[in-house]
Amino acid sequence: MPAERLLPTTEAEDLLALVREIARDELAPHAAEAEEHERFPRDKFRLLGKTGLLGLPYPERFGGGEQPYEVYLQALEEVASAWMSVGVGLSVHIMSSYALATFGTEEQKARWLPDALAGDQLGGYALSESHAGSDAGALSTRAVRDGDHYTVNGTKAWITHAGVADFYTLMARTSDDGGKGISCFFAPGHVDGLTAAKPERKMGLTGSITAQLAFDDVRVDADRLIGAEGDGLKIALSALDSGRLGIAACGVGLAQAALDEAVAYAKQRTQFGRAIIDFQGLEFLLADMAAAVESARATYLQAARRRDRGLPFHRQAAIAKLICTDTAMKVTTDAVQVLGGAGYTRDFPVERYMREAKVLQIFEGTNQIQRLVIGRDLRR
Repeated sequence: MPAERLLPTTEAEDLLALVREIARDELAPHAAEAEEHERFPRDKFRLLGKTGLLGLPYPERFGGGEQPYEVYLQALEEVASAWMSVGVGLSVHIMSSYALATFGTEEQKARWLPDALAGDQLGGYALSESHAGSDAGALSTRAVRDGDHYTVNGTKAWITHAGVADFYTLMARTSDDGGKGISCFFAPGHVDGLTAAKPERKMGLTGSITAQLAFDDVRVDADRLIGAEGDGLKIALSALDSGRLGIAACGVGLAQAALDEAVAYAKQRTQFGRAIIDFQGLEFLLADMAAAVESARATYLQAARRRDRGLPFHRQAAIAKLICTDTAMKVTTDAVQVLGGAGYTRDFPVERYMREAKVLQIFEGTNQIQRLVIGRDLRR
C-alpha cells in the first residue's frame, strides 16, 4: 500500500507518481536477483538520470529539477522502498554533487555541474579513511600544490561507488593544521594513479559497491579546489547534514517496504482457521510498525522543511537520521517475526530488508555520533 503523502504542489504530485511508476516497473522486479548476485545496477542510475532524478534538488539552470528537499526526499524514499542499493546510491550521488553546487564558483558550476546532474555521470563521496571515520578531522590523505595542480596521495575507505564513480567529492589534507588543514576537491573519477580495491563483502546492500580508493600521485587540477584551502571540513560537515536526511528517507522507504510485505503476508496466511492479522497480538505488532514508519517520516520531513526555509537544521538532521534508521532496523526485524520461518528464508524479501537496515545505523555518522551531535547542539 503506497505511503500517503501531502505534497506541496500538483507538480510534486505528478513527480511522485512518475517515481512510483519507475520504482514499481523498473526497480522492484530486479532488486532481489541483482542483490543475490552482487551486481551493481549502473543501468538503473542512467535511467534515473534520464528522468531527472539525479539532479532533483539542484537549480534548473544547471540541469537540475529545482525541487525542495521536502519533495526530493519523498521521491528518494519511493526509490529506496523498491530497491535499497539504488536509493542509497541516489542519496550518495546527490550528496557528492552538493559541494560543487553549494560552494563552487559560478565558473566551476557552469563547467562541471550540468554533466554531474545530466544522468550519464555518477558521483562518490571520498571523506572516510580506515582511521578517520567518525573523527573526520583526523584524515591523512594529502594534496600537495605543484604549480597548476595538486598531487594527491592516500587511501580512502568505505567509499560508495568506488571505482565506478565518474567524479568524487574528495577531502584531502593541504596542511597539518588539524581540521583546519583539510580542503575539498571536485576530483575526476577516472585518472592515472586512482584505483579501487576489491569491493567489501557486506552483510547487505550487496548490489552497491563499497571499497577502498587509493590515490597514488594522482594529479588534480588546481581549479578543481572547491572553496579555499582549509574549507574542506566545513564543507564536508555541511554536506553530511543534507546527506543524513537522504539516509533518513532511505530508512523510511525500507521500513515502509517491510511493513507492506508484513501486512500482505498477515492477510493471506491462515492459522486455526483465521488470517493471522485477525489475532490481536499480531495486529498490535503491525500497528506499532505502522506508527513507527509514519512518525519517522514526519521527523525527516520536519527537518527538510526547515532546510527548505533556510532555517538551521543541523540538530534536526541528526534526529531524523537517528530516528529513521533505528525505525528501519526495528520494523524490518519485526517484519521477519511476522512472517515467522518464511521470513528467515530468501524466498521472501524481509530477511534482505533486515540485513540492509543495519548499515543505515552506521554510515553518514553512526547513530552514537548523531546522539553526540544532538547533545552538543543542546548545550549551546
